[in-house]
Amino acid sequence: MTGMPSRDTFEYAVLRVVPRVERGESLNAGVLVYCRQRDYLGSRVHLDPDRLRALDPTADAAAIARALRAATDVCSAEPGAGAAGREALGSRFRWLTAPRSTVIQPGPVHTGLTADPDAEADRLLRVLVLPVGG
Repeated sequence: MTGMPSRDTFEYAVLRVVPRVERGESLNAGVLVYCRQRDYLGSRVHLDPDRLRALDPTADAAAIARALRAATDVCSAEPGAGAAGREALGSRFRWLTAPRSTVIQPGPVHTGLTADPDAEADRLLRVLVLPVGG
């Protein structure tokens, strides 16, 4: 078919905030998107302070926001990303999506097809993270 943009496989995971790990309650606060064919690794984050306070009124929102920013730094290879930010894109995505028992936890990795992984990251943020109607 002519005129149809080519679509490539991408992988994504939701970043969840688990303010009290022992309780296991979480809120979605970001997405990670990786597309090998397009040489793309991106993230979008949004921490809703009201939802965070509903889960744990004592949660340190500033520290959690810094942890989320650290994940975005690894995606974009910002200077503060450390050794992880110097790895290949696929290695960075695998490192970010490895299971962990911390306040910021990745959800399972899912796949899809996209013609624009950056736009896909925006769409996933709207669908999976931002408040409904927000």
